[in-house]
Amino acid sequence: MVGTREPEKYGTKTLEEIKSYTQRKLSDKDVSLEWYQSNIEGEIVDRIQQFIKEDFEALIINPGAYSHTSVAIYDALKILTKPIIEVHLTNIHSREEFRQTLLTGKVASKIMCGLGQEAYFLAVLSDHLAEKKQ
Repeated sequence: MVGTREPEKYGTKTLEEIKSYTQRKLSDKDVSLEWYQSNIEGEIVDRIQQFIKEDFEALIINPGAYSHTSVAIYDALKILTKPIIEVHLTNIHSREEFRQTLLTGKVASKIMCGLGQEAYFLAVLSDHLAEKKQ
């Protein structure tokens, strides 16, 4: 529903447009992105658990409303040993009180919010730069 739901908060860009924008901004970097989207909590947990068997440098996740409520996603994220960067398009700290508690954020290495479509690009860039420092 990105691009449709509350455009005054989330903007008018669709997820596909955000993906294309992010890919373009990262075209000069040596990074490979895999995108996954689901509104179903169990499918998200399954995908996170699949990461255990895969070679990846970091997980960038926007759990949406599940970030405030999902013990299942929280538990799945705790299994991962790689960096987890949680992103939110809006500034959750200026929203309703219940949105300001991030259950999933407790296992994230970094949390980025309020940056709109830039959040995904900046999350990848921050991890990419951290990797180069090591």
